[in-house]
Amino acid sequence: MAQRRRPRKGSMGYSPRKRARSITARISSWPEVEGDAAKLQGFAGYKAGMTHAFIVDYRPKSTTSGQEIQVPVTVVEVPPMKVCGIRLYDISPYGRKAVGEIWSAKLDKNLSRRLPVPKQYDEKDAWSKAEKLEYEDIRVLVHTQPALVSGLPKKKPDVMEVRVGGGTLDARVQFAKGILGKTVAISDFTKEGEMVDVSSITKGKGWQGVTKRWGTKLLMHKNSKHRRLAGNLGPKRPGYVRPTVPQGGQIGFHQRTELNKRVLKIGEKGEEVTPKGGFISYGVLKNPYLLIHGSVPGPSKRLVRFREPVRDTGIKLSESPQVTFISIESKQGA
Repeated sequence: MAQRRRPRKGSMGYSPRKRARSITARISSWPEVEGDAAKLQGFAGYKAGMTHAFIVDYRPKSTTSGQEIQVPVTVVEVPPMKVCGIRLYDISPYGRKAVGEIWSAKLDKNLSRRLPVPKQYDEKDAWSKAEKLEYEDIRVLVHTQPALVSGLPKKKPDVMEVRVGGGTLDARVQFAKGILGKTVAISDFTKEGEMVDVSSITKGKGWQGVTKRWGTKLLMHKNSKHRRLAGNLGPKRPGYVRPTVPQGGQIGFHQRTELNKRVLKIGEKGEEVTPKGGFISYGVLKNPYLLIHGSVPGPSKRLVRFREPVRDTGIKLSESPQVTFISIESKQGA
């Protein structure tokens, strides 16, 4: 007799599959960095679109090692970010707890679109109070500058928290103090050939039925009234529908993190990678850009956050990847 068991449809690892709370991805864990110099451990940009490029295969054990190969790449526009504040954390029995903040006395005028900005702020007094605090971790508050990006229909900046790692705690404090109120570039975070983790909010697809959401098998054509629903919602007891039963609901607009993405190229002139006619639904790049090997979660114009890899499994490269060609052919489908 045939077995009536079968694997369940869909993974419960991402449940509950509901809409993300914010368009800005939340990063809850940061890796420890080796080295004596303090540095930023994250950055952010806006996804422009995808194209293809030819690179010299840098994988030593690949069958095409040293040969020119075609790879898909994602272009992310990364204009400079501004450091608007510093946040100090202490480790308590209940987790990490913020114990103090220092804000810049000169803030960007567009920041008032996101949060209340005081007219007067005594930065020296804030530093004198911070010197009396006990803390074990330090992070900086940074915000994007979407007004510099021609492909975005907004001026309201996205505010996020980035950890400062490396060196001693005093060195990290001095580093954060030195960049407070200033702009930081993508080169302050990473360089060509290094690996990064990418976090973003995926493309939203709204409410969808059980077959598209969970990949269940279609019912037979003689079934009454429907084919794209679950056969039943479970047994009589317990007297409720279990959470493992596939049902319709929200698809997309979830936060997803992809580990170990290779940075193939960092460029200063976005026009050199802009396809003819511009990227679809985005336009022309006018700021520095990143070329990421492979895909990145989210649609065009979506905020993309980068972080140093927490589980670095990539090959350590002694030199930058050799990009020989980047396609700038029109993406309009002509």
